Amino acid sequence: MTVVRSADARRTTTPNATMTTFASPTQGGAASAMWRVDMATGAKGPVHSFDVEQIWTVLDGAATIDIADHSHSVATGDTVILPAGVPRQIHADPNLGFAAVVAAPAGARARPIDGDEVVPAWIA
Repeated sequence: MTVVRSADARRTTTPNATMTTFASPTQGGAASAMWRVDMATGAKGPVHSFDVEQIWTVLDGAATIDIADHSHSVATGDTVILPAGVPRQIHADPNLGFAAVVAAPAGARARPIDGDEVVPAWIA
């Protein structure tokens, strides 16, 4: 059994959000990754896809998720299952911001629409 203390959680900040890693192969030795995403009001992530399915549960606020040419509004308490290989973009609500907890297989690879695949720091 491994305990990852809150004080030891890894935080990664990008121009779009702050990701707090709860568990991953390099944070507790987990075979899955779990992290929190916090986005400020009106922030939006880049258009990208992942090579694995992800499960997002909204903890606070609201967002619009653009995926496969459709927009979906989500709010506190909603859970979204994002499929692998489909471009997506997440827009935090302009008044509320957005926070979610996310789970995915360890080693998941992100692919920006115009870039190379990479394992994000919060999943590694």
